Amino acid sequence: MSVVAAIDQGTTSTRCLLFDHAGAMVSVAQHEHRQHFPMPGWVEHDAAEIWRNTARVVPEALRSAGLTTSDVAAIGIANQRETTVVWERRTGRPVAPAITWQDTRTSDIVEQMHRHGLDDLFRDVCGLAPGGYFAGPRLRWLLDRVPGLQARAATGEVLFGTMESWLVWNLTGGPHGGVHVSDVTNASRTMLMDIRSLQWDQRLLDALDIPLAMLPEIRPNAQVYGNCSTVAPGVAIGGAFGDQQAALFGQVCFAAGDAKCTYGTGAFLLMNTGSQVSQSTHGLLPTVAYALEGEAPVYATEGSIAMTGSLVQWFRDGLEMIGSAPEIETLALRVTDNGGCYIVPAFSGLYAPRWQSDARGVIVGLTSYVTKGHLARAVLEATGWQTREVVDAINADSGVALHRLKVDGGMTANHLLMQFVADVLDVPVERPLVSESVSLGAAYAAGLAVGYWSDLQGLRGNWHRAAVWEPAMSQAHRRREQENWNRAVERTYQWVRH
Repeated sequence: MSVVAAIDQGTTSTRCLLFDHAGAMVSVAQHEHRQHFPMPGWVEHDAAEIWRNTARVVPEALRSAGLTTSDVAAIGIANQRETTVVWERRTGRPVAPAITWQDTRTSDIVEQMHRHGLDDLFRDVCGLAPGGYFAGPRLRWLLDRVPGLQARAATGEVLFGTMESWLVWNLTGGPHGGVHVSDVTNASRTMLMDIRSLQWDQRLLDALDIPLAMLPEIRPNAQVYGNCSTVAPGVAIGGAFGDQQAALFGQVCFAAGDAKCTYGTGAFLLMNTGSQVSQSTHGLLPTVAYALEGEAPVYATEGSIAMTGSLVQWFRDGLEMIGSAPEIETLALRVTDNGGCYIVPAFSGLYAPRWQSDARGVIVGLTSYVTKGHLARAVLEATGWQTREVVDAINADSGVALHRLKVDGGMTANHLLMQFVADVLDVPVERPLVSESVSLGAAYAAGLAVGYWSDLQGLRGNWHRAAVWEPAMSQAHRRREQENWNRAVERTYQWVRH
């Protein structure tokens, strides 16, 4: 049996999934890594731990399927985007903990960029206004805080990358000839790449004082970057993707107007905009959807929601209301509504489309009537309403109403939540037979690079619908609940005062 392996390096775990020609999952192996919260708003990972886990999951997935490396046509990588790693070229040791995409420590750097009038430059060149969400300011923070790092970066003694760069470098030899590359979708989230030329831009590098010598080479998503020298010796690494673009690709959203939302730690709704870089006036982000070797790039517009699955995790671990994540649906079904209670999870500010970094989470509408069942339902409804805000922004930007939404990710197993999303969007919500769209997108990229799959049309034939939720909420009820949600969100504003 010939398969393609996908390494899915996520926010909470690293997995290896094997896929066959039909796009069906053959096996999976997974290891979680620790989350570090050294200060309020700071979220860090140990990149060395993540690399060790990666080295474990690939052989475990092969053993589970009774396969060996000779059965693997190629490896593709999908990764948590914007998470920033700097490591020594000679030893391969990270110089500091990896700063994750959820981290808020760079607000002062971003504020300084605003004061220096850099917004228009960055928006025009990379498509992104300065924001703490992106990797560039995190890299600047490390260069400022780690003694001697700026000078070492200028000589190329230390290397920068997001997680796919870190894994590719280690897989292809690390200190002994490792390939230092970044795929175009991850590079587009650094605030350092020209979104049209797909190259690092010296004006942006100068604005953040980041040395070019430490940056990886930017590559297309589907291209052989090199061969593994460890973990799966001799197997080609056929491409990489930022996780959300990988999900768009895995959901075969190859036509302009196609949209998907991935529900994991956060939720990320992307709509294919074709050859056009869409400049949003409603709080969305233009980004590269994918770039195939020798072809013009395809773009997308994105709405990023910081807390969806992580809110359920907080409900489980922080409040200890449930023992496992799936229990939240059972608990929420004990009641018929939220009891007048709304939870707005602005734990690290509000992301798209509001972008309020000074907001913090609130629970409003509490009365003696409210039980933990109502709280459970309010947790789930928060994901639905945040999705509605992003869809409203997409509709306003495009002038065309979204007519259906493809969904994937772990939270799509929650039928109550998916029904609520369909209700508040007033469109059908569809889940594919293979819900692991992030990993599948990475596998597709790698398979295309080595000829395992021939073209995009062949990939379309692999997509099959497993479930659909049709809207059932009345317009009056939807309008009333949306008004209450908006009032709750407004109470999160300006909680943090610098």
